[in-house]
Amino acid sequence: MISRREFLSVAAAALLSQQNRVDMIIRSVRPEDLEMPPAGFDDFITPIGRFFVRSHVLVPKVDLSQWRLNVEGHVSKGITVSMDELRRMPSFEIIGVLECAGNGRSFYDPPVAGLQWANGAVGNGRWRGVRLRDLLERAGVKDGAVEVLFDGADVPLGTMQDFQRSIPLKKALDANTLLAYEMNGAPLPTQHGFPLRAVVPGWAGDSWTKWMTSVRVLDQEFGGFWMKNAYLYPKQKVGPGTVVPPDAMAPVTSLRVKSVISFPENGARLQPGKRIVARGAAWSGDAGPVAAVDVSVDGGRTWKPASLRGQATNFGWRLWEYPWTPPDDGPHTLLARARDMKGNVQPSMPDWNPSGYLWNVVARADVNSPATRPALPQSTTERPAVFRETCLVCHQDDVIRQQRLTREQWDRELNKMAGWGARIRGEDRSALLDYLVTIR
Repeated sequence: MISRREFLSVAAAALLSQQNRVDMIIRSVRPEDLEMPPAGFDDFITPIGRFFVRSHVLVPKVDLSQWRLNVEGHVSKGITVSMDELRRMPSFEIIGVLECAGNGRSFYDPPVAGLQWANGAVGNGRWRGVRLRDLLERAGVKDGAVEVLFDGADVPLGTMQDFQRSIPLKKALDANTLLAYEMNGAPLPTQHGFPLRAVVPGWAGDSWTKWMTSVRVLDQEFGGFWMKNAYLYPKQKVGPGTVVPPDAMAPVTSLRVKSVISFPENGARLQPGKRIVARGAAWSGDAGPVAAVDVSVDGGRTWKPASLRGQATNFGWRLWEYPWTPPDDGPHTLLARARDMKGNVQPSMPDWNPSGYLWNVVARADVNSPATRPALPQSTTERPAVFRETCLVCHQDDVIRQQRLTREQWDRELNKMAGWGARIRGEDRSALLDYLVTIR
């Protein structure tokens, strides 16, 4: 056990290391959204300085001496615990992939709104904390309980709804579901949920609530905003560009089997006759760990097994390697596809969905044939007051400039933002829409 003073000292060191981030791709400055560069896939455990950050709100300041976790709701006896009490409980550690549900969103066609992540909204961490089920057992879950609701110390921006997510009781009672106070052997950095976050291995990051302050057991499904209006996936396959109503969708849960090629990067120039070692990472979700990764160097006509290296874990990723010598300086396409323990294989075509979630198409790198998008001209139109007063309350315009939306899509996005709490006056809506379609 460590004392509170030691804990705070290590936490301060973790915060300092957080400030020294390496080569991160900035998707949004405020709130902070940072993407890991391709080189991050070379590490089995992702260093904190390269671990992606996803934030809906500004990072809250938590006073550990005053902080408490409440376990309440449909229980026999509500309990309140301090960090000292949590650290006196039996601790457990798992290695697990944390991936944003929207990782890979930029690859969808037609484009969808949201942060335009490439591959790096993901990381493989070492998480230590207490089992959620141990706390629930102390509180005494009553018969009829169906879900557990997570809430944190974060404060909504503007008129945004408070970020609250629930998970089924079965997942909450799973031995691998933790409330973690350490990441990679150190107290959680502030951007990653200090002092406590949910770790729901195998599931997308929207369930990994940060800055935890409350665990509430429910006897019915939670009907809050962030469960009924966001992080939803169609219950059935839909065609590209389809508008899907919320009642035809269900909350995002498990990740899907997936691989990434970190080297060579798309568009790389390789020397003919010089041997390289292609490499990357692969992971899965509730279906179990990755069983194999196959690689094709001829555009998918033939496939051969890659070598898996690193530690095999239930929820962490596997690093893979494949030696290859380019026969000439012509264009070549490398592909990688992973298979999990239940036999699920990455698809060659995406299941398009209106929020751009759970991208797991076969990984691809075109070499000696750069495949880059042409640069878009920057808008020179002066920002109208309605844009500053409506859109820039919650975020900066870097989030908007990365979108690739049509006028019709922006029209739907305004409706969505209004549903999320944005105050858009009817008389200003047309001018705002006119401006949004000019932004690049």
